[in-house]
Parts: sequence; structure tokens; C-alpha cells
Amino acid sequence: MACLLLNQENVHLKIPSVDTVDGVTYYCIEVAIASIKWTVKHRYSTFAALHDSFVSKYCVEKDILPPKKLIGNKCEVFVEKRRQSLEIYLNAVYNYLKKAMPRELALFLDLHEYDIYFLVQSMALEFFVTGDTLLQASTSYKFNPIQLYAISERLKQPCPLLEVVDKEYAFSHVLDFNSRLSSLTIEGSSEPYKTSNIYPSALSIELSTFKNVQYLTIDRYPVDKIYNMGNLRDTVTTLKVTNTKLRNIVELAMCEEVHKNIENANDSHVWMKVTHLDLSDNRIEVIDEAIKLLPQIECLTLNNNHLSEISNVTLLPRLSQLYLASNNFTYLPDDLHTRLGYIVYIDLSQNKLTSLASFSKLYSLEGLDVSCNRIEKIEEVKHIGHLPCLENLRLTGNPVSTIVDYRVKVLEPFGKRAADICLDNEKPNQKELDTVSVHQALRIAREGKSPSFTASDAPLFSAEVPSI
Repeated sequence: MACLLLNQENVHLKIPSVDTVDGVTYYCIEVAIASIKWTVKHRYSTFAALHDSFVSKYCVEKDILPPKKLIGNKCEVFVEKRRQSLEIYLNAVYNYLKKAMPRELALFLDLHEYDIYFLVQSMALEFFVTGDTLLQASTSYKFNPIQLYAISERLKQPCPLLEVVDKEYAFSHVLDFNSRLSSLTIEGSSEPYKTSNIYPSALSIELSTFKNVQYLTIDRYPVDKIYNMGNLRDTVTTLKVTNTKLRNIVELAMCEEVHKNIENANDSHVWMKVTHLDLSDNRIEVIDEAIKLLPQIECLTLNNNHLSEISNVTLLPRLSQLYLASNNFTYLPDDLHTRLGYIVYIDLSQNKLTSLASFSKLYSLEGLDVSCNRIEKIEEVKHIGHLPCLENLRLTGNPVSTIVDYRVKVLEPFGKRAADICLDNEKPNQKELDTVSVHQALRIAREGKSPSFTASDAPLFSAEVPSI
């Protein structure tokens, strides 16, 4: 980002071109502070209004601005001459006012968008005016890396020369707002910021000003650019890190460290309160041992990564929900129950599974989503038909879902519990339950057993036996 404070003699202002939109001429100003560049467009009338302010407040000479012209001001020759004159004017005004750098000129040049200190002042003004309202309406606020970088750099220089004395621009308003914020979203981008050559995701930031954040979302911003997490490890309960090209969990858990090695981890790296972790849309290939640095996790989401096995989840004693959609699973181990013994919900949709056998001993499982896999045989349902707590099952999108009487044949292995099963987001109707009952009776008859019907079986039968 730009820093006028440190580069007052390395500022270049040019007006290399004009742009005409709907008959209105805009003068394209190119601002360069050291290596940082951006463009801003203004009409002549904006120049004139700025100049009037300078004349009255800062004793700028009245005649140095190119004069107005009512007739012929669209002429190409005239516009070119005015462009040259405005460039001379702009540099003259900057050189005269650069030590004081009035806010009017800073806003005219968009310093409040690209310069560290003027951007911080703009945030201070926003939070001074609307901070309480923002926090009352919602405890969430979305920062971009540009803003957070400006705050980080401002912290390094507590008394900058360009700090204004007006209380509405005081840095303390930013610090106060951040300290009260409970939901923080950091949204990066791989594209240049607005009209500048600044790449937000290349900026390093620190987050020590956030004291009470419980919900932290980082999207499209590399976590290795965060060099100080501050109190976040002690306060965050829900952590969402998406679209960051994250390859493993240790890169997040130990993001500030140069050498991110789990052997070097200590108590300062532990995320004490995180119960929900979402690392979707990254490039994670394995659940590495660093997951133990988030020991309170109850819900783990790793959708749309490159996982092909479930590992190290035994390090999460509180884990009850696991989301692994859109990964590379082709099979699951037979001892899955030893890894996920107390799991309540699993989402393995949009993978390449062909069998349900691995779920047969997950006795606490209440919901299972294996939609859009490669399960072909209806017999696979028998592996889960005896699970006592299972109530929600999604099989849609598998080859098995295209067979005749698919729903009835899936519900049959659940026996008396068929009425409790919500299959593909739909509870069975009475006709399906009646058909399931007849299938069960016929199967028992074929096996030579005498069925014993009790009152609890009654809802599965209707007065008429449907044809099958």
C-alpha cells in the first residue's frame, strides 16, 4: 500500500489522458507514491470546487487554475490544452500543500482508498459515526486485507506526523470497534485492488486488535500472511477458512510460524474454543496431526478438497458431525467405527463410494448422506438397516436410485423402523409402508418363519393389501 508519510518527495501526479462518458469529459489522474500506482477520474467542475476550497482555506492563488469556458469546451484541442494545464495545476497545489496534506486533497486523489493513514482515518470516521449502530444491528463486519494491512501498519507508528487532531478521525475509534466485534470476516482477492497495482492477498496483516471475536471467516486470503493472531485462539468458537489453497491443517493452526512443524507446537498454538471448523474449497489431501491443536471440534467440514482417507479424527473426542462432500473417496476402512465411534452425522456425497459396509457399526449415526456416489446394489442397504439411531438417509444420485421400487426396497431392511426413516429428504407415505410390510411378510414366509405381529406393527398395515 501507499504511504505518503514516508514518501512525500516520491509522489508523481500525471493526467495522461481524458475519458468521455455520455458527453461528459473526465480527466484521468495517475497517482504514484513510490511503487504504488492508481488512477482516479474527475470532471473539471470537481477541480474547480476543490480550488475554491483551497483559495479560501489555504491561500492558494486564485488564478492558477485553468479558467472555465462555456462555449467550445468540448473541442479536442481545448480539452488537450486543459488536460496539460490541469496537470501543472495539480502538481503545483500538491507541492504547496504536501506538508499539511489537507483532507480535501487526500480525498480528491483517493488517498483514503490506497494510503495507509488516510484509509485508517476513513475507517475511524465510519466507526465514529456508525460504529454503535453497526454493532447493534449485527456483530459481524467484513474487512478486506487492504483495511487490515493499514491497521497493522498504523499500530507500528503510534504518533504519525499526519495524524489529525479532530476526534472523529482518531485511531481509537478503530481500536474500540475492533475490540467489541464478535464476528469477523476477512475477504481477499487475487485481483488488483480497484484501479491500483496493489494485490490484497500479497499483504501481511496482524489481528491483535480483535479481542472478542467468536466467529472468524477467512475467504480467498492466504493464512500464511497472518503474522499475529492476537487473542483469536482464545475466543473463536466457529472458524471458517475457505478458498485459500490450504494444503494441510498445520498451515492454519501454526500460521505465524516460519517452520510449521507439529513437533514444534506448544500451548500457544491451541485453539481453545473452536467447536466448528470449516475448511471447504481448499487443497487438503490428508487430515494431518495438527488437528489436535483444535481439540474441542464438534463439527468438521472439509467439503471440496482432495481427501481420500479419514485419518487422525480420533484426536477429536467431541466430534459428532463430519462433512466430506466432493472429495476423492473410493472406499472406507472396515474399522471406521473405531475412528468415528460417536459420530452422529456424516456427509460423503459426491464421492466415488460403491459400498455401505463400513458404516455397519456406527451405532450412534443419525444422518448419512452418500448421494451422488457409485452405489449400485440394493443389498448394500442391509449394512445400515439395523443401525438403531439412523433417521436421515440420502442415496439419490447413485445408480441404485434408478431401480424399480427403489424407495420401498431401501426402506425394507429397516423393518419396524421404516416409518422413522427420512429417505432423500422425504418421509415414507402410507402406501410405501404398507408395501414394505407385505415384502417383509413374504420374506419371512419364504424363510419358513412364523411372524408374530404386535401392536407396534399395526401402523405398517392398511385394511387392503396392495398389489406388488
